[in-house]
Amino acid sequence: MASHSLWKQCTSSGTHHLITLPQSRVACQSHWKPSAFLKTHIAAYSSYRSDKSNSLPPRRPRTFDSTSHRNKPVTVNPHLDTAHLSNSAPPVRDWNKKNLIGLSLEQLKDELKSISGVKSYTARQIWRFLYQRGVTSIDEMLNIPKSIKDELNENYTINYGRIVSDHVSPTDGTRKLLVGFKDPKAMVESVFIPMNGPRGTQCISSQVGCSLACTFCHTGTQKLLRNLTPGEIISQYMIPAKDYGDLPLVKNAQRNVSNIVFMGQGEPLYNWRNVKQAIEILTDKDGIGMPKSKITVSTSGVAPGLAKLAELGGISLAISLHATNDNLRDEIVPINKTFPIKVLMEACTDYSKRMESCNRDSQRITFEYVMLKDVNDSFQEARALADLLRDIPSHVNLIPFNPWPGSQYVSSPRDHIVGFSRIIENLGVPTTIRWPRGLDVMGACGQLKTTYDQEKLSR
Repeated sequence: MASHSLWKQCTSSGTHHLITLPQSRVACQSHWKPSAFLKTHIAAYSSYRSDKSNSLPPRRPRTFDSTSHRNKPVTVNPHLDTAHLSNSAPPVRDWNKKNLIGLSLEQLKDELKSISGVKSYTARQIWRFLYQRGVTSIDEMLNIPKSIKDELNENYTINYGRIVSDHVSPTDGTRKLLVGFKDPKAMVESVFIPMNGPRGTQCISSQVGCSLACTFCHTGTQKLLRNLTPGEIISQYMIPAKDYGDLPLVKNAQRNVSNIVFMGQGEPLYNWRNVKQAIEILTDKDGIGMPKSKITVSTSGVAPGLAKLAELGGISLAISLHATNDNLRDEIVPINKTFPIKVLMEACTDYSKRMESCNRDSQRITFEYVMLKDVNDSFQEARALADLLRDIPSHVNLIPFNPWPGSQYVSSPRDHIVGFSRIIENLGVPTTIRWPRGLDVMGACGQLKTTYDQEKLSR
């Protein structure tokens, strides 16, 4: 007769027993009864699980589960925790030559029309050298004819900008770069934030300075000098991607720079033409190939711009909200006077509906909320925040305020922030507390204002 074997582990002794049952008994469970041996060990195992369960502490609320890992020291990948990486950045190029970095594929094709010997596929070959191979010199494009490279070298360059300063936090590996471009005052900060394991997020800027003057933001104390070009935006990705070994690209390999967030200096939607072109280059499958869901654009509330962002299909959206009523938001986020909360929420609802055909992450909107003691952190505000976002697929990031010299604000106490988050989650809105990173290099959220000029003057 065919038989059926079952392995059972005796909990008390740690040994295994093979119990062989006739196939007919397995097939007809109603006529089968466990042996005395099996009954004994089932009872023992049940008693063990009951005792084990009773000895465990009660499970913490979800709010703690979603944020507790951020209370622990982050294990920094040694490959990323170095202060000398800027040495591998490309040398300063001829600023008078046109930069190939940042040109769209169609723009590159137009540039090549005046060069003799260029084939229909040459532009795409060069495109792949730039973004898949990560070459920093035209001469490195090995399968491009020398005559074409010579003409390119006369008028074009590959330029990531110049690294003015480079600081890596010894505590959590956060790396803050100050990158300069042609005009001496055009310097922007870009921050790499390592995660656990071989992954990290690059926070990049879209403008030199900022015009929005949010009162809690250090960058808001800077005047807006100009918009960044597509090449200057992409270079903020290319530098760490090159340094950390993501370039040349390897198919299906885990990227060290795995996420990009437009949360640096400036308002991305006020430089939309250049930001859009940069995103299209970053996500081009024949180029960098960054998944759209790995790119997040953060806005302080330029409501009409959300429809333009939706046209790219799949880019993640973050809203710097920070208040639940117009009176308070007018004060701390002045753009609210132009696009009040009701208008902004209607635009968010429309954006989320447009994203229904994309991935779930793109449909969900992240709402950033900086925690300012005795300003916007009452528990009543927490309930109002949950009520405001109830009908929008959303996720709230609570950001403890990062102090900077001259600021009028103080961060809410840690326990108060946790209580605030529990209220929001209990009302049905997922919440994460973004504990500060990069404080020792002034790289945390709201601190992207360099002290380079002051240090230079003090020498």
